[in-house]
Amino acid sequence: MIVRKLRLQQGWSQEQLAELTGLSVRTIQRMERGQKPSLESARALAAVFEVDLSTFDLGEPQMNEKVIVTDDEEAALAYVKQVKEFYTHAFLYVFFTVSILLNRGTDEPFVVWGLLGWTAGVIVHGLAAFEKINFIGPNWERRMVEKRLGRKL
Repeated sequence: MIVRKLRLQQGWSQEQLAELTGLSVRTIQRMERGQKPSLESARALAAVFEVDLSTFDLGEPQMNEKVIVTDDEEAALAYVKQVKEFYTHAFLYVFFTVSILLNRGTDEPFVVWGLLGWTAGVIVHGLAAFEKINFIGPNWERRMVEKRLGRKL
């Protein structure tokens, strides 16, 4: 989350950050998902962002570790990511629906039923992204996080 926060503060895309650091876009994506950077990657990031190397958790325990991403910032970043994914899904829906309707029309039942199913999927995705519905509750999320961490939160 630290890498993502710093990148967003600069207004850079993942591709721009990769170019500036000499790292691959895939490496940037992995670090934004929580993978610890290698020492070389952390040095490149520290140089580009003009921050101390200790900003990036390299796995060594640190005394008086400074928290850069607060819980509310992390929650906000996760929320925005969900909304961004929904907007991407909605854009693809509109694009392909228009393409399909222009090419096939509504004469074929499988086209109509397919589009109705996809419409329902987009609606449910939007409701979940904007947290209007929640099929999987916080207890499930907590258990999955603890399972991933291998320890209690």
